[in-house]
Amino acid sequence: MTSTSAAEPETNLFIGGEFVAAGGTARITVENPSTEETLAEVPDASSADIDRVVAVAREAQRSWAKVDPLARAELLHECADRLHAARMELGKTLTLEAGKTLKESVDEVEWAITAFRHLAETARGSGGRVVGATKPGQMNFVVYDPVGVAVLIMPFNYPIALLAWQAAAALATGNSCIVKPSELTPLATLQMARVLDCLPPGTFNVITATGAGAAKLVEHPDTDMVAFTGSVATGAKIMAAAAPRIKKLLLELGGSDPFIVAGDAPLETAAPGAVFAAFLNAGQVCTSAERFFVEKPIYDDFMSRMLDETDRVRVGNPLADVDVGPLISGPARDRIGETLERLQGGGARVLAGGGIPAGLDRGYFHELTIVEVADSARHSSDGEVFGPVATVTPVDSIDRAIELANDSPYGLGASIYTGSLSTAMRAATELRAGTVWINDPLKDNDAAPFGGQKMSGLGRELGSEGITAFCEPKHIHMDFDAAPSPEWWFPYQRPDLES
Repeated sequence: MTSTSAAEPETNLFIGGEFVAAGGTARITVENPSTEETLAEVPDASSADIDRVVAVAREAQRSWAKVDPLARAELLHECADRLHAARMELGKTLTLEAGKTLKESVDEVEWAITAFRHLAETARGSGGRVVGATKPGQMNFVVYDPVGVAVLIMPFNYPIALLAWQAAAALATGNSCIVKPSELTPLATLQMARVLDCLPPGTFNVITATGAGAAKLVEHPDTDMVAFTGSVATGAKIMAAAAPRIKKLLLELGGSDPFIVAGDAPLETAAPGAVFAAFLNAGQVCTSAERFFVEKPIYDDFMSRMLDETDRVRVGNPLADVDVGPLISGPARDRIGETLERLQGGGARVLAGGGIPAGLDRGYFHELTIVEVADSARHSSDGEVFGPVATVTPVDSIDRAIELANDSPYGLGASIYTGSLSTAMRAATELRAGTVWINDPLKDNDAAPFGGQKMSGLGRELGSEGITAFCEPKHIHMDFDAAPSPEWWFPYQRPDLES
């Protein structure tokens, strides 16, 4: 297998290093959210297909786990090289099925490339550690065993980058993968399988399926771990389904991220930073800034700048020269309308946007929308918007901003703009979130862990933590002198109760 091209998306299952027909006839229709046209149909894997891919992945994992870490790392670097060669073709497919701009799609493939390279090398230096012995002549060390067969259930919004975060870590540590892409965006993932066919057959598999197939993968007795990115509701169902077998879980769930603008913030950068944080990928980012809290002395100036910046953002065909494309589907856009109705019913005021952009009646486009919620007591934080809507609330102090920011069941990310080191450190230590961005929102670092607190998730991706997420630690206790241990062995010497 020597292909590196990704010119056309596949529409079959990828099992054991090759594309194969599904056992059943059920199909999943993939739509272009910019045009509402059908792009392709992919299989809805049957129960027999699931059994087949699990058996193949389990057999492949036994051999893959025995490959030395250097050889595994070299293969992952080859995967990165192949992804680089195919980045434009993959980016175009991703834009067609997901609706994000071509720049963002190609950027996403680039993020996948760096993840493969970084995690390949991180795994080589994360094989375990030596701990202090308890007596002479002994050595104690900890090694990280692969979990086994890892099921990766991916979201629609970043199907390539987030897949790389998980698959590269899983493969680098000797696991095999079964990838279940979102029904909305399976095509780029299937293309990626062709690009990565340099991997040993069966170590990287792609199964397209709806809920029933995903449920069987989670419940299957021969899968060992489930990594899921998506909603809290679905994550809770996966936890329940995995519980009978006590399967290892990695859950990256929803967020309702706060964004604080302090009174001493540099507004010339805070305003464009806020617009980027709110409307990247039409707000369909798990770490999108949704709840803005702005100190009152600079509120009017900041809002004027934010509205001006928003007005400059170009919404339209994502293959054209624009900044923001459509939402992923009709139901996704409908939920935005329902959210706006609820907010306005509570007294909120729409300052910008609120409807469908002029001239974009076809496709699932929505205006970038800013809503003022003047009464902080009415600021809802119990749901994830996941669309191009930012709510803004004036606050009296940083104390109040941090209080409101933390008043949420979620804790994925949080941002603040401030010119004060003291305020920045307060935010860093007091905000309850997996990532706190100070004066530079929504940036990731392959060397640092990513994940959420509270209901936003369980476990971490990237960094050394992202490597050990796909491992089982094992303690090995060795007495290399093979010395006797009479103080422990039988017969016991009865303690003297009088001493």
